[in-house]
Amino acid sequence: MEGRVDLPGASHLVLVKHVVPLDPESMVFEGMLEGWARQQRVRFLKDDTITRRLELVQRLFRFSGQYPWQWTAAEVEAFVDHLRSGSRPLAVSTARGYLGHLRMFLEFLTDARYGWSTVCAERFGEVPQQVLGDWNAIPHTDEYEGRPERRPFTYDEVQALFDAADGLAEEIRARRRKGALAAQRDAALLKTFYAYGLRRREAWGLDRVDWRSNARMPALGRYGVAQVRWGKSSRGGSPKRRTVLLVPEMDWVVPVLEHWEHELRPRFSPGAHPAWWVTERRGRMSCKRMDEVFAHARSVAGLDEALDLHCLRHSYITHLIEFGYPERFMQDQVGHRYGSTTAVYTGVSLEYRNRLLNRSLQARHPELWEPTS
Repeated sequence: MEGRVDLPGASHLVLVKHVVPLDPESMVFEGMLEGWARQQRVRFLKDDTITRRLELVQRLFRFSGQYPWQWTAAEVEAFVDHLRSGSRPLAVSTARGYLGHLRMFLEFLTDARYGWSTVCAERFGEVPQQVLGDWNAIPHTDEYEGRPERRPFTYDEVQALFDAADGLAEEIRARRRKGALAAQRDAALLKTFYAYGLRRREAWGLDRVDWRSNARMPALGRYGVAQVRWGKSSRGGSPKRRTVLLVPEMDWVVPVLEHWEHELRPRFSPGAHPAWWVTERRGRMSCKRMDEVFAHARSVAGLDEALDLHCLRHSYITHLIEFGYPERFMQDQVGHRYGSTTAVYTGVSLEYRNRLLNRSLQARHPELWEPTS
C-alpha cells in the first residue's frame, strides 16, 4: 500500500494476511482492539488503563450490537444514557471520562495512518466516523464533581475512627483470639494514613527505607520525613515522588510507628521483605485489604458509609490548613500539581472560619476588643 506507515497498531501489522476469516467482522473488530492496545502501550500507559478502555469499547459493542464502523452519535449517546438510568447511576465525571475514551478510540480508527478506514471500506463498504466531539461532550462546570456526601472527617470523627480501631485490637486480645496482632497493625495503618495524608497506593508502596529523620526536628526521630515513591502518576508517566514532612501537630504518630516497627512488625516474621506494611503471610499488604480495614473500623465507629479511606487525606489537608499552614506548603505535602486541586480537597470547619472573622474584626476595629488578662 503506497504511503503506508508502520505505526504500532496499524491494520497491516495486526491483521493476518492471506487468510479468509469465517467471521470477518469479528476478526476486524478484535484487530482494532489489539491495534489500539499496541498504540497505547508504546505511549507507556498503564495496563489497567488500557484494559479498562478496551472493556468500555466492548460494552458499547454489546449494548448496540453494532461494530465501530457502524456507530452513530445517537447510538453512543443512548449507551451513556443507559448507564445513567441503572440502579447505580453513572457519575457525571465518569460519564465524561467514558466519552473521552470512546472519542480517543474513534480518533485512532479514523486516523488514515493506521489504515483501519481503508480496511473497513474494502471489506464492509462502511468506514468508522468520529461521532464524538465538543458538540456532544459533557461540559466541565465545577471544580469538584464527586459525591456531596464525601467530605473531610471532623476531629471527633477521626478520633472515633481511631478509638474503634484500637478497641477492636483490645477486644481481640482480651478474648485471646487470633487476629490481635493484625488488628494492632490495622490501627497503626489508619493513623499513618491521616498523619501523612497518604493515598492508598502510596501507603502500599512504603518500605522501611522510606523513613528519614528531619535534621530540623530531631524529636521526631526517624519518622520526621516519609519518602513517597508511589505517588499518583500523570498520564503515561512514572509514579511521582515527593517528600512528606511530619508536622508537629501530628507527632503523636511517632510512638505508634515506633511500636509497629520494633514490637509488632517483627512478630509477622517478614524476614528481609522491604515492605513497611506486611501481612500474616509475610507479603506486602494490598490496597484492597487497606480498604477493608478502614470499612470495618468505620462500621464499628458508626460513621457515615459515604466516608471512605481517601477522606482521611481530605481531612489531613483540611486540618493542616486550620492549623495555619500555607496552601503552597500543603500543595507540596500532598503532591498536587495545582493549588486548585488542594483547594477542592479542603473543607474547613465553621469554628475555623469564625476564628478568621474574629481575627479580621479585631485587626480592623481594635476599639471593640478588650485585652484579656
